[in-house]
Amino acid sequence: MITLIVAGIGLLALVAIVVGIVEATQAPTWRQIAAERRARWEAKQPQPHGLDPHAGSQPYDHDESWDDD
Repeated sequence: MITLIVAGIGLLALVAIVVGIVEATQAPTWRQIAAERRARWEAKQPQPHGLDPHAGSQPYDHDESWDDD
């Protein structure tokens, strides 16, 4: 019974090592894919923060005086 438990733990360790090696070899590819996806996403976000999307509008002036209690 102890042999079976030790063999199971050894198998889990072996699987963890193999997964780590495969992940390490694939990591640069996934980073490149993520960078390309982020660049595409950023290209779709041209509007600067704090501006009204309507033409000719001024930057938003945040006034919290209405919230004074």
